[in-house]
Amino acid sequence: MSTRTPHIAVLLPCFNEASSIARVVADFRAALPDAEIHVCDNNSSDDTAAMAREAGALVTRETRRGKGHAVRRLFADIDADIYIMADGDDTYDAAAAPAMMAHHLANGLDLTNGARQALSDGSYRPGHRVGNYVLTRLVRVIFGRQFRDMLSGYKVLSRRFVKSFPVMSSGFEIETELAVHALELRMPCDEVPTDYRERGEGSESKLRTLRDGARILALIARLVKDERPLQFFGLAGLAMVLLAIALGVPLVVTYLDTGLVPRLPTALLGVGLVTLGALSFFAGLILQMVTRSRQEMKLLAYLAVPKFPA
Repeated sequence: MSTRTPHIAVLLPCFNEASSIARVVADFRAALPDAEIHVCDNNSSDDTAAMAREAGALVTRETRRGKGHAVRRLFADIDADIYIMADGDDTYDAAAAPAMMAHHLANGLDLTNGARQALSDGSYRPGHRVGNYVLTRLVRVIFGRQFRDMLSGYKVLSRRFVKSFPVMSSGFEIETELAVHALELRMPCDEVPTDYRERGEGSESKLRTLRDGARILALIARLVKDERPLQFFGLAGLAMVLLAIALGVPLVVTYLDTGLVPRLPTALLGVGLVTLGALSFFAGLILQMVTRSRQEMKLLAYLAVPKFPA
């Protein structure tokens, strides 16, 4: 087995974090002195980029705002063996990175998720806490029970993961997409607790509970449609058939009693719903085969990337 030192890249997607970015870069530099620190300036309107460069980080600029766009740019442009991703708002504990990376390497993982442990009541807003719990539970039920804090922005990722991950999201829903990618390909992954502190003075959360929660819900619905089409379209078809039965039972009873069909439009609606339900089921069946082929291609792309250590 190779004993070479891994090439480590710390990825910090940032938007208007001038008040904290120098401190974050310094903290990760102290925790991981051999790592490259990369900051993606996500079209900031303050001095984030200048402060990051002054602190010794390598700065990439992404003009399209949204964390997903920043992560896509970082994943595409940076080559490393191990990637450590965190937000640039100084809420995550940089000192935990060596232990997270050691756990990651010792267990041959592709994704190590930092499950947040709030250090104070103000570090984790109630709306965010509830939304995270609901969305994480939803993903656990549908895709797998691997993560307790799916929306954490603190992760250790393998090169295999990063270079096989097709980033489609534009905003904070990127965390959900990362988790589902790992779960769908059954990658080795784990979760470790890490401290989560309150934002520093002058820093404001970019996450909007209702807006971003709705976007994450929409993403989950799309992922269910894309990754579980038989269940998605099968349940939709079943719902239409059950509705048709509910509409049709009174008509059948009336017909048996009188020999007449008094509500012809309702009867036609019921027949139409049964037809649509059957079509929905068969569409899901066909799409399930397409999805299986697509998942196999993604798995082959993942396996084509050399594992560290080689």
